[in-house]
Amino acid sequence: MTILLNAENVSVHAGASPLVEPVSLSLRAGRPFTILGETGSGKSLLAQAIIGTLPAGLRAEGRVTLEGDALDLSQSGRHRSLWGRVVGVLPQEPWLSLDPLMKARAQVAEGHALVRGLSWAEAGRAADRDLAALGLEGAGDRRPDQLSGGMAQRVAFAAARTGGARIVVADEPTKGLDVARRDDVIALLMREVQEGGALLTITHDLALARRMAGDLAVVLRGRVIEQGPADQVLSNPQHDYTRRLIAADPESWPEGCPRTAQGEPVLQAGGIGISRGGRMLFQGLDLTLRPGEIVGVTGPSGCGKSTLGDVLLGLARPVQGQVRRAPGIAPVRFQKLYQDPPSAFPRHVRLGRALEDLVRLHKLDGARIPALMERLRLAPALLARRPTEVSGGELQRLALLRVLLLDPVFLFADEPTSRLDLITQAEVTQLLAETARETGMALLIVSHDAELIRKTADRALELGGGGQTDADVLRLAS
Repeated sequence: MTILLNAENVSVHAGASPLVEPVSLSLRAGRPFTILGETGSGKSLLAQAIIGTLPAGLRAEGRVTLEGDALDLSQSGRHRSLWGRVVGVLPQEPWLSLDPLMKARAQVAEGHALVRGLSWAEAGRAADRDLAALGLEGAGDRRPDQLSGGMAQRVAFAAARTGGARIVVADEPTKGLDVARRDDVIALLMREVQEGGALLTITHDLALARRMAGDLAVVLRGRVIEQGPADQVLSNPQHDYTRRLIAADPESWPEGCPRTAQGEPVLQAGGIGISRGGRMLFQGLDLTLRPGEIVGVTGPSGCGKSTLGDVLLGLARPVQGQVRRAPGIAPVRFQKLYQDPPSAFPRHVRLGRALEDLVRLHKLDGARIPALMERLRLAPALLARRPTEVSGGELQRLALLRVLLLDPVFLFADEPTSRLDLITQAEVTQLLAETARETGMALLIVSHDAELIRKTADRALELGGGGQTDADVLRLAS
């Protein structure tokens, strides 16, 4: 097979401190390569070093050859002319990579016009085809803030592919997507491979790594601990971490013990109806949440899961029905854990300062922070960084820490583990469930992983889009 990308002894450093130890790998035409590892392991930094997009303050060493162009990674800026044409990048944070003021269709058309050289009319038609292929026919006229996380991810994918690059680097490409949309994205990525392209996928998703097949490297603490054909590594792992990663899949979790809710309701919703773009997503939803109760919500991307949580918190209005929250409880104790934590943190403020501001504003006990950081496996050094200088998984765990400091009586957790590797996902899910049971916090948790919900929740609420009748849309089961 033809080698389209060859990386030799690639490493990443912050000053004199190594973050990623030297790694060598090759991307071959027609064969995918997957880098698998937990959040904060250095897998995204490795990919950023290879394609020349490392954050400021970090430096790379090593050598990369891209379709015959040899680049010394210690010399920055030499990748720029290759972006979009030789290397296409699907970033981990779609909402940060998309222009917040530009509609989806225009963002995709721009790449066809400016990179491929199509006329604007041809670029618009190409954008329409790209969006339709990803199930986004009605999303072309929406801005990123009007899209669900899964929809934004698909728009970013369409935009990344406009330049026709033969080498695609996809950083967590299926994060936040339901199973059907995940399979659609995998099929699109694999089509690029089947047409003779090269694909480098960075993920913590074991199911994705299995589906991609090809070659696999497992990364832990900045070091590749196993590398080889994916089927061999995953069927016969040699390293203890790889074995623990496989064992942490929700399918391997023990069966949960659902509880019957007791006590006065923390929150009640009656006859709730939600629409988007003039289309009714669901209606007639009745929901009561009591102290310590865990309710799971599943459903395809764009069906209204996030909007439902916002309605329950008073952040959005339903088109039908009403919500009643328990009286005498401070509004700040009704909280949300966001699907995309970068949108919930000020980008230019140190994380430690953000927590200090929260403690001071609400007169909280700041002495709880070190214990919570240890429980969430967060290094104290992270508090000196800004949100853009930590991994998505680390930022999600910091968002959870911030929420727990407020002692919420109700927490809407919107895909809280979509950014986490399987081991950390199991730990965070267990922490959420234990917190609900121990403190009496009512928990509404959204996930595309039906097995995670089945093993964790007392009840499951299933939403389905398309404006169906009530009976088709909702299923609330014990």
